[in-house]
Amino acid sequence: MLYDLGRADARVKWLVTCLLGTFGLAYLFGGWMVGLFGGFTPASVAATYAGPEMSMAMPPSSTVVVEHPMSMQDFAAQEHHTIDRNLLIQDTHVHVPMYGVIAAMLGLVVLGLRLSSKTGYALITLLFAAPWLDFLGMWLTKLVAPGFAVLTVAGGWAMGLAYIIVAALAMWQMWRPLEAS
Repeated sequence: MLYDLGRADARVKWLVTCLLGTFGLAYLFGGWMVGLFGGFTPASVAATYAGPEMSMAMPPSSTVVVEHPMSMQDFAAQEHHTIDRNLLIQDTHVHVPMYGVIAAMLGLVVLGLRLSSKTGYALITLLFAAPWLDFLGMWLTKLVAPGFAVLTVAGGWAMGLAYIIVAALAMWQMWRPLEAS
């Protein structure tokens, strides 16, 4: 361990707590968004990525703002959300670097935890492998076969699991009363 979060200055503990809380909130809203647009099963992910292409060109050549009231029935009447290749390129461009930053920040937290070297390597690997699986699954589902959607589901659940493990261990080690040495 490079440093000990359990014995760190209270300001460092507070910084890590705020970071974990911010990431936790982002993951909650991310999960909500996945539930709305992609789903949590391989079948729903396959329908999103292997389904028909979107009819709207991305990005549109011009924009027009039109306001009109919509009811909840209007939302329910819309077809299943699908992702075309252009939007997947955009999502990959934006999300993969951010997942790398998030994994690196959580990896720095892992370095301050009292864990075996092997456990630390495993957690850091999981933090980075999860989004790789997620996007590998999306691309293989889009380009090869719907069955690869299982990788996207596994990657998404692995991201959540890795976050929960790191956050729980960090909160426990930082804020529990220290034993007398």
